[in-house]
Amino acid sequence: MKRFHFPTAQTILFTIAGLVTLLTWIVPAGEYDTLNYNSEERTFERISSEGSVYLPATQESLDKLDIQVPLEKFTNGGIYKPISIPNTYKSLEAKPQGFAAFVKSPVRGIIEAADIIFLVLIIGGLIGIMNKTGAFDAGISWLANKLEGREYLLIIMVTVLIAAGGTTFGLAEETMAFFPILIPVFLAAKYDEMVGLACIFLGSAIGSMCSTINPFSVIIASDAAGINWTTGLNGRIVMLLTCLFITIIYILRYANRVKKDPKSSLLYGERESTAINHFKDLDHSLKLNLRLKLILFIFSMSFIVMIIGVSVLDWWFVEMTATFLVGSILIGFVGKIKETDFVESFSKGAAELLGVAFIIGIARGVSVIMDDGLISDTMLYYASSVTEGMNKGVFTNVMLFVYAGLSFFIPSSSGMAVLTMPIMSPLADSVQIGREIIVNCYQYGMGLFYLINPTGLILASLAIIKVGFDKWLKFIMPLFIVLILVTMALLTISVYF
Repeated sequence: MKRFHFPTAQTILFTIAGLVTLLTWIVPAGEYDTLNYNSEERTFERISSEGSVYLPATQESLDKLDIQVPLEKFTNGGIYKPISIPNTYKSLEAKPQGFAAFVKSPVRGIIEAADIIFLVLIIGGLIGIMNKTGAFDAGISWLANKLEGREYLLIIMVTVLIAAGGTTFGLAEETMAFFPILIPVFLAAKYDEMVGLACIFLGSAIGSMCSTINPFSVIIASDAAGINWTTGLNGRIVMLLTCLFITIIYILRYANRVKKDPKSSLLYGERESTAINHFKDLDHSLKLNLRLKLILFIFSMSFIVMIIGVSVLDWWFVEMTATFLVGSILIGFVGKIKETDFVESFSKGAAELLGVAFIIGIARGVSVIMDDGLISDTMLYYASSVTEGMNKGVFTNVMLFVYAGLSFFIPSSSGMAVLTMPIMSPLADSVQIGREIIVNCYQYGMGLFYLINPTGLILASLAIIKVGFDKWLKFIMPLFIVLILVTMALLTISVYF
């Protein structure tokens, strides 16, 4: 018998899209009314299937709609997306999606995800230009020599720094830029691609899962729940430190095994990734001269400028993409690359990440099918009905798994917050716990499932370094189970003490 080969990321996502298409024939259609604040007109717009109704932007309007959120959360920009209105769910005429919708979903997904797709392609072009200059070869060789005997510091440093970005401003999609750059560094340290992937992806995931001041999750969720974002902050800090410590120890144990015996690598015998092929071709004779140092400085500054822009200047994908494009051009000038060679190298680098771009588009297409089939709100409605009459300890842990399940259908953290918090947070009052517990369940549930969620970023991340999803599941499952148990324990303690 031929050896079974685990499906590619594209096949997995197409299969999921097909199953979701079938769900639109089974799950009843329905939706909640939503409320949107118009800052220019200073009015509320209530949006339903019957149309829109404009209301005065007052606390009285919110109270009548049973939205227990202070008015200033809307007027100061804390809540900037339409939120669901409690007790307004209604069944609608079914809108099952057919074969045509299934076929068109990846195309529509690519169009909707054009912002992140262009970011990925431009980053690919930047990497192509860097490879052309030889700066990567010289820089990685220099770093490998400096880290000799202390390679474990690389694991700790990368994981902690990226987790810091995740917990403060939601560093997630931006980490796509780090894989082609840092994976060769981990390989130079005698680790495998899985170690580099784990440090980058898990750093971002744990940081985002335990967000402390992240405006795209904890702040917007707290606003939508009607509480101050600092409520429950101490518990989230404890969770962050605990989960990050466990994760780093887990990565270090695996990394040490690989370093001592390369055959213990989960990727042994399948080491054909772009990263390791590039590593084998490194020119170790190149020295870090002034020009190459300047190129590496420009390259590093591109990421520093991006991080400052996102965290301080409210930048998003257009500004981030433009930053990397400008960085590529500056590196081309400093490296004295001819115009024709520049275009060729840039295009070749972008082409190497084209498969990743398609994966992102197909994943977004799954959300398109759910939205068109009107089943996302139905899932929310049934999920909110599950917890009635529960003990508060059981309730808290059930909410954790409810949010983990909902994150498959609503992978956006900010989207999940504004859609679910007005519905879910009042449930905390019925079992006599603080609403910050619901905010925490939302964060931890989404964050835990994010580690394996195929509609998230994991498949795109794996595609960059050409590692199969089955290998990732084999690596992550022990840690995944430990993190679930730890999260459940800390959540339970938080509602009783």
